[in-house]
Amino acid sequence: MKSASAPHVALHSDDAELVRRALARDDAAFRAIMERHNRRLYRIARSILRNDTEAEDVVQEAYVSAFTHLDGFRGDSSLATWLSRITMNEALGRLRRERPAVELETFEAQRTEAQIIQFPQTMASGDPERTMAQREILQFVERATDNLPEIFRIVFVTRVIEGMSVEETADLLGLQPQTVKTRLHRARRLVREQLDKQIGPVLMDAFPFAGRRCERMTNAVMQRLGLAG
Repeated sequence: MKSASAPHVALHSDDAELVRRALARDDAAFRAIMERHNRRLYRIARSILRNDTEAEDVVQEAYVSAFTHLDGFRGDSSLATWLSRITMNEALGRLRRERPAVELETFEAQRTEAQIIQFPQTMASGDPERTMAQREILQFVERATDNLPEIFRIVFVTRVIEGMSVEETADLLGLQPQTVKTRLHRARRLVREQLDKQIGPVLMDAFPFAGRRCERMTNAVMQRLGLAG
């Protein structure tokens, strides 16, 4: 049960401490883990599925799976990498059910008509024209990312949009670091070709996952774990 006096789990708490608290059914620890990792996991899921609703469903399933087997986290990799791998496998599993025999290494390098993703803005602005320009830029970036061939898309999302290192991305995807670098170079070139003529230099701040969406996701998982207050 949630205690009104439950201590706040600081954002800088290390993985081992958060896991220890979560194993003790400290709901503040579960929330801290989700609030820290929601955006990354959502971006990874969506880079595979290219569907907002399915990506959100996958992240919820990944959290439930991870928290159910939290005692299996040994700290061999970071908690972020461990959760990312579970999320990626969950997303790939859903994709395989739609496209049998699909594997990460054998994604078809094809382009399909992308959906423009309507996400909330990451920064408030009192200037309507500036807000509109920001929204338009994000739509260009999101469309260009969705249009990447699948084998390049997840590398681009993890490295450029999410900011993971080459080593983290290689570990997550089971690739050699040089393969990650090669795919990222190709992905950047493809995105640049789409963006340069339209908007020039772009701040890669696409696919936010915050505010009400983040809170809704966190609360849904807490309810499924029987930890809702």
